[in-house]
Amino acid sequence: MKQLALALMIALFLTACGAQTGGGGDTAATPTPDSPAGQTDGQTGDLSGSGPVLIAYFSVPETDGTDTVSSASRVLTDDGTVGNTQFIAQAIQQEVGGDLFAIQTVQPYPGTHEALLDYVREEMQQDGRPALAHSVENIEQYDVIFLGYPIWNADLPMPLYTFLEQYDLAGKTIIPFATHGGSGLAGTAATIQTLQPDATVVEDGLALARGDVAGAAQQAMDWAAGFHLS
Repeated sequence: MKQLALALMIALFLTACGAQTGGGGDTAATPTPDSPAGQTDGQTGDLSGSGPVLIAYFSVPETDGTDTVSSASRVLTDDGTVGNTQFIAQAIQQEVGGDLFAIQTVQPYPGTHEALLDYVREEMQQDGRPALAHSVENIEQYDVIFLGYPIWNADLPMPLYTFLEQYDLAGKTIIPFATHGGSGLAGTAATIQTLQPDATVVEDGLALARGDVAGAAQQAMDWAAGFHLS
């Protein structure tokens, strides 16, 4: 039965991704985007008076094609092309300050759409924990952590599991933000809470449909401003 359930999940996963072959990367291995469904703009509480802020994010922009609009997995900025999640992370930092940290794996992910789907599918089947290339120095200094990621197959990307299992974030406030393909946060805030039971996880984080990211910088800034951190 477990094998049958897994086979069905993979079939649904590939069907959803296959419908978006022009899309990709940053939210590629998921039913990512082009729909604002599930978006949440609310926040919980006033965090004014909190200590240093960390904006940690995982972002995998695909390299297929050159049209950043139709592919919607990356955004063209004045400083070049960046992945969706990185773009939102930078907007949040512009509003609240703090330190940016890119969650990167030792083994890079494939840049092309189909290769990335195959790689991620196998990684999720194996419940993998990819090794991270860098560590956050003195993570204990941060009181608030904005945590960004694409939704992959209605779940956290596996590097987020590695990241969350690597650190003790007890007593800190974790604020999720994600790019997605119609699923919203897909229950990932609860997953983060399970992995960090002694942290305070904001349940109504920011969820942005992949196709909306390029025009969402101000929205992300306004959302982050609501925590009164700057």
